[in-house]
Amino acid sequence: MALVRASQYFLPTWKEEPTEAELPSHKLMLRAGMIRKLAAGIYTYLPLARRVLHKIETIIREEMDAIGGMEITMPMVHPAELWAETGRLQEFGPILGHLRDRAGRELVLGPTHEEVITDLARREIRSWRQLPLVFYQIQTKFRDEPRPRGGLVRAREFTMKDGYSFHESQEDLDRFYRKIYQAYLNIFRRCGLSVVVVEADPGLIGGSESHEFMLPNPFGEDSFIQCEHGDYAANLESAVSRKEEDDPAEPLLPLEEVATPDCYTIEAVAQFLGVPPRKTAKAVFYRAGEELVFVVIRGDLEVNEGKLARVLGRADLRPANEEEIARVGAVPGYASPRGIRRDRVKVVVDDSIPKARNLVAGANRAGFHLKNVNFPRDFSADIVADVALAKEGQACPRCGGRLKVQRAMELGHIFKLGTKYSEAMGATFLDREGKSRPLIMGCYGIGVGRLLAAVIEAHHDEEGMIWPVHLAPFEVLVSVLDPKQGALLESGEKLAQALAESGFEVLLDDRDQSAGEKFHDAKLLGIPILVIVGPRAVKQNQVELERRPDGAKFLVAGEPKAVVEKTTELIGAKGQRASTS
Repeated sequence: MALVRASQYFLPTWKEEPTEAELPSHKLMLRAGMIRKLAAGIYTYLPLARRVLHKIETIIREEMDAIGGMEITMPMVHPAELWAETGRLQEFGPILGHLRDRAGRELVLGPTHEEVITDLARREIRSWRQLPLVFYQIQTKFRDEPRPRGGLVRAREFTMKDGYSFHESQEDLDRFYRKIYQAYLNIFRRCGLSVVVVEADPGLIGGSESHEFMLPNPFGEDSFIQCEHGDYAANLESAVSRKEEDDPAEPLLPLEEVATPDCYTIEAVAQFLGVPPRKTAKAVFYRAGEELVFVVIRGDLEVNEGKLARVLGRADLRPANEEEIARVGAVPGYASPRGIRRDRVKVVVDDSIPKARNLVAGANRAGFHLKNVNFPRDFSADIVADVALAKEGQACPRCGGRLKVQRAMELGHIFKLGTKYSEAMGATFLDREGKSRPLIMGCYGIGVGRLLAAVIEAHHDEEGMIWPVHLAPFEVLVSVLDPKQGALLESGEKLAQALAESGFEVLLDDRDQSAGEKFHDAKLLGIPILVIVGPRAVKQNQVELERRPDGAKFLVAGEPKAVVEKTTELIGAKGQRASTS
């Protein structure tokens, strides 16, 4: 195995805390000389990071190959017309990087590869006899994120493992989906991570079913909702809750207009009229392209814009301004679905509204509200759907238990795409009856750089990283405290060489630095076993081994055989280390 001398290795460690970093993983990767920033959200991976990434990528390849995946590499630069075929050239908005070649043809920097893989499939797949097919790649992606943060957690240029499968039937996709689901669990387990799998919103990728693999983390930029009883978990964009219903036997009372001076908010109206917020109807306006969208939702709930975008089939939502609201006959602060210009607005009613009775709603008249508004008696809708944001403390939709919100990092996402892309791009095959049908697809992604950051988030302390043995950049660090002493350096070299010949990956710290600096870097780098070669090694023929995870220390004879045996005892022989992965 490898023996690397620190004096000949690029290892630019920092003592100081980087002011630009917030997440522990970002701070530690900068301090340990793993990454360096080139521009916002764009990083260079230095040798130490590459060693760990290689091990993570090996785990991913092994698990993908085990379920029939075949590795390919697709271009990072895509013809824009491919994206136009699926409509995502506009849907992705400003995060999609654009450029033109010398002939003026529009190109995009790939943030994902559904269009490219579907183009390959429509050119190459002809018959059901070729199916199923599973491809994957580990490739660079670019998304022009408006607020990159957290180092590799939210970067603009990043490495992703994206996989795509093609099937002749929904049943075959369902079977493979269960396999990829388990393969992902295997990958994260082998990386030393305990993930929570949650139901997810397919978002701009699309499809009928989707799951995210989340690592609970207080610094995570995502959140998910989980039932206290553990029988339901979903990301915030797709989470649902059990909505309280009014008694269906409650009589529908006649409409009544009441004065509500200076009551512009649900809270003010509810307090003025002495009713709970859940007995009011909230009006929320959005602009989707050229269309105005009027959402009616119960007053104690909030609109989930992700759900709304999915219901509308639009990604270009933004809040409407007062001028746009007034243009359709609504009065800001007192808007009502009654009396508006229906030819100029699409009305979306949350499914909480049909289950409610005698609500208070705006009267489309400044300073007035209507009591006893009921759907569909008093107003109609273009769409009735769940567009409410699930919140902590609400009831689980499955068992009624209390929902809790947790911060997390999203590590992986899998989708049942169905025929979304194959229909749009004409990717068909001849089925067993000789009929042409669109290919049925799945899509499966893991952020590889983010996975590296997640491992550090889960395995560190205040002094540095604590690598799982099978992911560590080196397994053993042999630290010669004073390499100017020839006997000491010679002893360290012999021990390092013996460890390397026994199958360990060894970093020999032969740098001309103080003992304090070497101990600092040893904690920071988090290499599982530290072998300290100091004055005692010469005087008493003893060396000290320190185990990084728990700080346990062991004195052993300074002979190569004794050090190799103790190291093997502490972290296992080569075959045993591989089996723990």
